[in-house]
Amino acid sequence: MSLISSNDYRRHVIVLIIVTAQVLCYRSSFSYCEIQHPRSHLSRFDLVISPHHDYYPLTPEGKKQIPWFLHGWITPRQPPRRNVVLTLGALHQVDSDALRCAASAWHDELASLCKPLLVVNIGGPIRHCRYGADLAKQLTASLMNVISTCGSVRISFSRRTPKQVSEILVREFHNHPKVYIWDGQDPNPHMGHLAWADAFMITADSVSMLSEACSTGPVYVIGAERCTWKFAYFHKCLQERGMVRPFTGEENIAQTWTYPPLQDTREAAEHVIRALAERGWKLQP
Repeated sequence: MSLISSNDYRRHVIVLIIVTAQVLCYRSSFSYCEIQHPRSHLSRFDLVISPHHDYYPLTPEGKKQIPWFLHGWITPRQPPRRNVVLTLGALHQVDSDALRCAASAWHDELASLCKPLLVVNIGGPIRHCRYGADLAKQLTASLMNVISTCGSVRISFSRRTPKQVSEILVREFHNHPKVYIWDGQDPNPHMGHLAWADAFMITADSVSMLSEACSTGPVYVIGAERCTWKFAYFHKCLQERGMVRPFTGEENIAQTWTYPPLQDTREAAEHVIRALAERGWKLQP
């Protein structure tokens, strides 16, 4: 592996640790950098970057939810050590530079929209966060209640979004003058939405979408009460830090709030840079 040479070497390290789940470097200097809990002996790794909710099974609440005969398989082998970096959310590539580039790239399409701009990101049900048409109907009713406080609304679906969910929202909003629904064709407006939105409404199933949005703006969540296990713990942590609020349909989207943005990827990259430097790898500015 060659040394990193760039005016923004953090970005290269960020890309490195996101693209690879497990990075093998020179064995003599830096053995392994593992993303997420490896479910193995942590001493085998020079650096482990793991979301905090991966350690939920070690909490008293988590232990109660695991049958005793599964403890050795599900729970982390031991509490975090010095070589373990805990993040609150998922690692991603949304930082200030990426947002500036996206703001420029999407200026012509998004800058002129009426404010406040509410971006609605719909994911899909997962094992520990189940929903279907019932949540879509709840979301539709709540959006109808708050849309008068919005200047514009843009709705995007993910590849995991069930057809029964997307059809309900499309049927209700496809002719609404304030609402634009992305049809799934390129170019994907996701980065533009992150750069230009005044607020976000995101379904509770996606740790990645929530982590990205919490790095830039106020975030409302719908469906968190349907989540269990470590996903419920993740939402609890976000709420305790003032990053997200439940979407009830009684909000005034023009009234916002602030918080220190989530910068897990930047902080993780800094740990990787220090670990490399301790092993004699000099990163050129």
